[in-house]
Amino acid sequence: MTYAQGRLFYDSDSHIMETLDWLESGATAEEAKLLGTFANAQNAGAGVLSKVIADAEARRSDPEATAKLLEKPIISGPKGWGAYGASTPDERSKALDMLGFAAQLVFPTFALQQFARSSDPDVVYAGARALTRAMGQFCAGDTRLMGVGYLPLLDAERSLETIEIGVKAGVKAFWVSSEPPAKKSPAHVDLYPVWEKLIGHGLPIMLHIGGGKMAPREMRNNGHPPTTDWLGGGENLRGRDYVALSHSIENFLTALTLDGVFQRYPELRCGVIELGGTWVPGFLRILDQAARSFRKTEPLIGALEMKPSDYIRRHVKVSLFPHEDAGWLIEQAGEDLFMFASDYPHPEGSKDPVGRFDKFLADGGVSADGKDAFYSGNFADLMGL
Repeated sequence: MTYAQGRLFYDSDSHIMETLDWLESGATAEEAKLLGTFANAQNAGAGVLSKVIADAEARRSDPEATAKLLEKPIISGPKGWGAYGASTPDERSKALDMLGFAAQLVFPTFALQQFARSSDPDVVYAGARALTRAMGQFCAGDTRLMGVGYLPLLDAERSLETIEIGVKAGVKAFWVSSEPPAKKSPAHVDLYPVWEKLIGHGLPIMLHIGGGKMAPREMRNNGHPPTTDWLGGGENLRGRDYVALSHSIENFLTALTLDGVFQRYPELRCGVIELGGTWVPGFLRILDQAARSFRKTEPLIGALEMKPSDYIRRHVKVSLFPHEDAGWLIEQAGEDLFMFASDYPHPEGSKDPVGRFDKFLADGGVSADGKDAFYSGNFADLMGL
């Protein structure tokens, strides 16, 4: 019996848990020389993670331990590296059978730490190429697994090359940073060829947690003892970060909307993944207020043919956390924006995301069509299925 039943489910957020040499597996010899190791990227946590990964590999080689793991429903079993299907393609396909999702986007977890914030563009693009190939390799054996590559926007020519590498590798989307590339707006005219090539290959862009700034670190310096993140460590999400998750995303989407990129490229699609959605209704209103207030003094805004919020509805789909009230959000912002996500095998997805979302949708009186849009239709629009 599968976990998800009774309708079509597309999962807009899932992850692999990278092993120690995962990024290098997609790199050429020259690229590998530029990249740091996974252990170095984890700093003080490298020893602990090495043991966790070794334990997971030992379980995979032990049929009895694997059978015991699968005695529980897969969605409520271990998370992280210990989850079934966390790091190997063969197990992941079997995990998808048990989860009951018809397809899922697959993102990396930690690999970007090895290169994405380097000040050297050679390192950034080498890492992007290696990651994109490795994501394609992981998902190559199962069409339900839709790998997401990484696309820096620092240099349009290099970005175009990375897109072609991703097409060859078989990735189905590209993760881009929501922060301004090379001190330019993401709406800069230099990036028009990048959007055109993505559209030509039918590939959407993805904004994901980890690809933009959170709350300034100085906000943690409050004179009180430091706090751990919600998983018990110090490197992940904390309360102030959660509140700030959408800020970088809103800036990115504002640029593409008010500067006319979405108008110029009606086929460009953008997923907003693992960044929550409770901010969306207010953001739509603010965008429309900005257009009304500044259309006479800013030519790009004055040239818009639709309300900014209508461009967001046409181009953008947003995954929700299972603790967010999907029913209320659909009531406030409509049925055409939000998507189901499991975040498997990360713990943020909870032990029963479908059950939690079902309750919110029922309590909110969402229609049958609205539920179908949430669980599958909006994902299909985003991915061109």
